[in-house]
Amino acid sequence: MKVKAYTLSTCPHCRMTKQFLTDNNVEFEYVDVDLLTGEKRTEVLREVYRLTGGYSFPVITVGDAVIVGFNRERLQQVLELT
Repeated sequence: MKVKAYTLSTCPHCRMTKQFLTDNNVEFEYVDVDLLTGEKRTEVLREVYRLTGGYSFPVITVGDAVIVGFNRERLQQVLELT
């Protein structure tokens, strides 16, 4: 399952999400949206809006599942962690 996180570099919930994934040995890619510029930033923000209908962070995709915010229980469920 592909795991991707859309985060902000200054967001504590985003940092907790990345730490949770790392601590659970989950391979993931992430992008700090606030550090992007120009067309790349616009493109990623469009993707976040398409996925969620808003601009709340973090946004985590696990396969087809989309999780908005740091939700430990939901992440454990979707990632099938014990």
